[in-house]
Amino acid sequence: MNIIVCIKPVPDPQYYDKVSIDPATKRITREGIPTIINPVDKNGIEAALQLKKTYGGKVTVITMAPPNAVENLREALAMGADEAVLLSDRAFGGADTLATSYTLAKGIEKIGDYDVIFCGAESADGATAQVASQLGEWLTIPHLWNVFSLEPQDDKALHVKTKVENGSMEWAVKLPCLLGVARELNKPRFISAMGIIKAKNKPIAIWGKVDLAVEDERLGLTGSPTKAGEIFTPDLKRKGEILTGTLEEMVDTVIERLRTAGVNVQATTKACDCCEGGGQK
Repeated sequence: MNIIVCIKPVPDPQYYDKVSIDPATKRITREGIPTIINPVDKNGIEAALQLKKTYGGKVTVITMAPPNAVENLREALAMGADEAVLLSDRAFGGADTLATSYTLAKGIEKIGDYDVIFCGAESADGATAQVASQLGEWLTIPHLWNVFSLEPQDDKALHVKTKVENGSMEWAVKLPCLLGVARELNKPRFISAMGIIKAKNKPIAIWGKVDLAVEDERLGLTGSPTKAGEIFTPDLKRKGEILTGTLEEMVDTVIERLRTAGVNVQATTKACDCCEGGGQK
């Protein structure tokens, strides 16, 4: 069984405070920010390795990312994947989910024969949850999202359960297919020292635009119908005002200000012992 896993390098959560957006290009500034494999993508790697254990075959990991994503691919190989492909080219930069899924689809077509493709249900940075379904459409194969249970029926079909808003649904899916997996599907394995050693000798192919049968107008920013709007820093300054008068007068002022702002406030009074002279509160 030939299995492909799509992974995405995302900013290391320990460096989230260093992540910024370039106001001119509207793109995330990634320089100096370490990346990790998108956590739920590791569940996809684990599912692929379990299928390989049952049926034999090969697991190939693919990503579209800058050149430094080689280190993330090495980690996937250390988990047990057999080969890796990095799609990296300046022409791919600035892609939204549609352009990203198109480029991944072209990379997968170049890889060739496959039975199952795994993706994480969503990424930790963008969290759009769109790429898995878009990729399935580009490849014109059956695809399901939010998979939390997976049982092989044989080498031609899978029994799959997906999470929905009020419960779950069960499916029998013929191969080839694409599955966007949820964290509940499994627990990704730890990387062993032997896995790290073996990963050093496993192949990583690096393909750019010239290596793929792509249409230029579908790549990167040009191929992205999603356009960022204006970027600005909100003014967080607050204006303070000191109220004067008796307690009742100050309360009346606050209530009036709230009502003017559109807040529905019901004024009530209650005798209390905390106010000087047994006043109202």
